Amino acid sequence: MKRKVEIVVISDVHLGTYGCHAKELLHYLNSVKPKKIILNGDIIDIWQFRKRYFPKAHLLIIKKILSLAAKGTKVYYITGNHDEKLRKFSNTKMGNIQICDKLILNLDGKKAWFFHGDVFDASVQHTKWIAKLGGWSYDLLILFNRFINYLLEKAGREKYSLSKKIKNSVKSAIKFIDNFEKTATDLAIDNEFDYVICGHIHQPGIKKIVTDKGSCQYLNSGDWIENLTALEYNNENWVLYFYNNPKQVFIPEEVLLEEQTEGFENMVAAMKAFKTII
Repeated sequence: MKRKVEIVVISDVHLGTYGCHAKELLHYLNSVKPKKIILNGDIIDIWQFRKRYFPKAHLLIIKKILSLAAKGTKVYYITGNHDEKLRKFSNTKMGNIQICDKLILNLDGKKAWFFHGDVFDASVQHTKWIAKLGGWSYDLLILFNRFINYLLEKAGREKYSLSKKIKNSVKSAIKFIDNFEKTATDLAIDNEFDYVICGHIHQPGIKKIVTDKGSCQYLNSGDWIENLTALEYNNENWVLYFYNNPKQVFIPEEVLLEEQTEGFENMVAAMKAFKTII
């Protein structure tokens, strides 16, 4: 039975690279029935596209997305840096499929701003050759990491993420992520958006950001290289879906607090009604 979801957001799939978990993504897409699907950049990795490497599973992802569109799902393809060549087709519409550089939606009376996020990355904007070299190196690192994890699994040990270890130990990487989130949320608050939804940094998360100027919710859909995550919007709430452990869906603290408060209020009302009957 497919889960009905109002909006699904995925990003950084990097079809055409060794690191892409296309089979897992296909399994996920087959498990949901979204009204809208937002592809938030770097879906096809044109930077690292190889004629000799585009497996059937990668092709099936494209076929699945086209199938969803044919069945009524609105598909928004937001361009990223790895698929920037598609930007010359921005604002092109083909049936239920639309290519754009950014997207603004009204979600139950709240404004949501979707964009990939590479505009905040200086290496992409000014030294593209370094960014491309980094992309190749990252793909090789992921491939090597898979070999290491294969050996670890054979030995009965837990998997290990080399790239996460590097990101968490290098101060400049941590600072870049912090700056990325701050820049995105500052701009969103200045423009009075309630949600800002990005990709690019392969760091899934949902955060409530409050500043002197206001507040907004920052969301990042992560990637399908390491984290295998997607954002889902339903019943006025965002959740972060983890493919490897779907039971551990991340729900923001403020949502949980609202649910607990509502439950407490319902319990008090029930107690009052019971006293009235007695």
